[in-house]
Amino acid sequence: MNLDEIKNRLASLNNKGGGKKTDYAANFWKPKEGTKSQIRIVPSKFNKDFPFNELYFYFGIGKPRMLALSNFDTTDPILEFATKLRKSGDQTNMDLAKKLFPKLRVFAPVYVRGEEDKGVRFWEFGKMVYQELLGVMADEDYGDITDVASGRDITVEVIPAKETGKMFNTTTVRVKPNQTPLEAEATTVESLLDNQKDIISLYKRYEFDEMKDILHGFLKPAEEDGGKETAKVESQGKVDINKKLDNLFD
Repeated sequence: MNLDEIKNRLASLNNKGGGKKTDYAANFWKPKEGTKSQIRIVPSKFNKDFPFNELYFYFGIGKPRMLALSNFDTTDPILEFATKLRKSGDQTNMDLAKKLFPKLRVFAPVYVRGEEDKGVRFWEFGKMVYQELLGVMADEDYGDITDVASGRDITVEVIPAKETGKMFNTTTVRVKPNQTPLEAEATTVESLLDNQKDIISLYKRYEFDEMKDILHGFLKPAEEDGGKETAKVESQGKVDINKKLDNLFD
């Protein structure tokens, strides 16, 4: 019996918010603002042909983020409701639908130069960085940049919004021209490839009824907020939220 595995599973079940906060640094890597980092995207243990994981999340609906059930090709109450609102043709409903639809986040297993003792972790990024990386990897002149023997490191830089005048920080990626091994020792490489976690295991998977209740709570907040959110919803012409939900799920 593996006691560590039992403890990990128990912590996962007890965790209501998804990823374990205490494990964030151990499982994820985040580039620092205003600095350049050198990383290597490594082959995924779970998909040798493709290193990226595309996951859709709901943000701000009951929790800071919530894994969409659509990731598992199963019925998702929030997505169904958002789709119904969008198809209604009503502008107010369509505006709400935009807020409810899940957002894409991409994860890649990376090895960070200078932090080799932390092993392989996940780097999370959005669509623009993803498109840039895919464009490089689709270019035959670069070859397989994840190859453990002759791949290429990547320089990642986060430029603060105050320097660019934009609303958000800008992340740039530059693939190194030189081809280098992931590590010199074959045993180290083997360990890095084997000791990878499944990204899905780091987030809580909510059940259909749980997500439906969370959606109800988001659209019809409790009275403890002083009625502010409810008044806001009503002012936008959504006083029939309960009816819409009932029509969808009954």
